[in-house]
Amino acid sequence: MKILNSIKDVRAEIKQARKNSKSIGMVPTMGYLHEGHLSLVKRAREENNIVIVSIFVNPTQFGPDEDYVAYPRDIERDSRLVEGEGADIVFAPEVNEMYPDGCSTYVEVEGNITKKLCGASRPGHFKGVTTIVTKLFNIITPDRAYFGQKDAQQVAVIEKMVKDLCFDIEIVPCPIIREEDGLAKSSRNMYLNEKERKAATILSKALFNVKEIIGKGEINPSKIEKFIVDTINTEALTDIDYVEIVNARTLESIRKIKGDVLIALAVKIGKARLIDNIRLEA
Repeated sequence: MKILNSIKDVRAEIKQARKNSKSIGMVPTMGYLHEGHLSLVKRAREENNIVIVSIFVNPTQFGPDEDYVAYPRDIERDSRLVEGEGADIVFAPEVNEMYPDGCSTYVEVEGNITKKLCGASRPGHFKGVTTIVTKLFNIITPDRAYFGQKDAQQVAVIEKMVKDLCFDIEIVPCPIIREEDGLAKSSRNMYLNEKERKAATILSKALFNVKEIIGKGEINPSKIEKFIVDTINTEALTDIDYVEIVNARTLESIRKIKGDVLIALAVKIGKARLIDNIRLEA
């Protein structure tokens, strides 16, 4: 496996792969990888000739009071992990490689799809996401790009961007990978102390219990949201950012549980801001 730091070197590898008619799968990450990321690499390995994993903590998607500086980084560890899953190339650029001096061009998806949910509490976040993903798409030119469904809003935003900008790239959403007790895998789980880690299991419990309520006939989103909020609030260490039920593709609010439904939440526990969701066809 090759570890590359420059755009020039990555493009040289891509050029050679294309000469040999190789398909390319890309897994964009911010590093400090866990089983969720590795499941994306494994899927990419199954479906492509060449697998490229990008590892880059993108400063433009962090707000001024967020955890950019503290965000965990361990490129050696991450490289060993993805090599074990069959990655061919790790692209790990420095910030000045992706944002050289004088860089002032950004890509932004407008509308409710970026203003709701995480977009409401993290202004500018998705502008940073779509800008860096566009840069990576232009550098790597993958046939397929793999994203985890835990970041469901990100998936929806990227899918819309790809459609709107006519990228010839297949976006492949992959299932959430969870701990044995249900907590969604996240690099930010490392911020949790023992008590906070135990409290965090209430998020997945609340979501899983919703399936039972809907199965019994409840279709009112407001009542279901209240149930989730009340459940999460039984844990004193939780601080709810949002709980919302929306159309899974457009992220528009819905009046009843019908069609492709996303039930999403964000909750702060200690230093960690955790997100989770379930997607239902009703």
